[in-house]
Amino acid sequence: MRIRLLATVLFCAAIVARAEAQFSVPDPAPAENFHVELGLMFWQPTPGIEIQTGGLAAAGIPGVDFVREFGLLDDRFAEFRSVFKTGRKHKFRIAHVNFDYFEQATAQRTISFGGATFPVTIPVTADLNWDLWRFGYEYDFVAGDRGLFGFITELKHNHLTADLSASGIAGQSTDVTAPIITLGVIGRVYPHRTFSVTAEYTGFKVFSWVKPLTDRLVAEDLEASMSDFDIYGTINFGSHVGGQFGYRSVTGTYTLDDDEGDLKMKGPYFGGIVRF
Repeated sequence: MRIRLLATVLFCAAIVARAEAQFSVPDPAPAENFHVELGLMFWQPTPGIEIQTGGLAAAGIPGVDFVREFGLLDDRFAEFRSVFKTGRKHKFRIAHVNFDYFEQATAQRTISFGGATFPVTIPVTADLNWDLWRFGYEYDFVAGDRGLFGFITELKHNHLTADLSASGIAGQSTDVTAPIITLGVIGRVYPHRTFSVTAEYTGFKVFSWVKPLTDRLVAEDLEASMSDFDIYGTINFGSHVGGQFGYRSVTGTYTLDDDEGDLKMKGPYFGGIVRF
């Protein structure tokens, strides 16, 4: 479904660009004329988080499913987004969101995490935090008055901490930093000069030829992959203010020495943007 939506938007962007090459647009979209764009989105994703640490995965012991064991809810998180436009086709992007969960639940099964075992029926507290930064560059091959099509490269900097504790049992924690370089595409069309639809996808896997860079960044043996799909509509109230609503899906996996993780965040969001 994601690929179809993205392909549709990119196809429409190509059609718009071809049409603009032949005919001038009498009423261009004012929202593309900016130098800085700042946005604040309120994202309510459905989480999927499974983590194992301390070499237990290699021993065949399943990871801790934080959603199932602790009942993590679809909480709302604030995401900051920014775009800095230099020229017609070059953009620099920075975004940040922090997923923070703190829950307590009675263990329904024996949980092994790190060097501790949490037996059935005892209350266990989970403190989980996933801090995600995006630093990116966008080059728009096509940059028209009513659409664009471009290439994106991003460094997604993931910092994950997870801590399990219970009365009478020494707490166990994991702290993982996983920088991942991703590549992707973006497409945008304007059905009306005040309304646009945008789809973008970035993803990558840490292949062997990239590992020397990531190993220097984290000083450990990292294997990781990540996929980020985002589709959203923007209603523009003139050139400087707009509202957005969309759906985003972020998935990632990592193996860092003896630690393993499988992370997912998928859900709708809404927010506002200002441009200068």
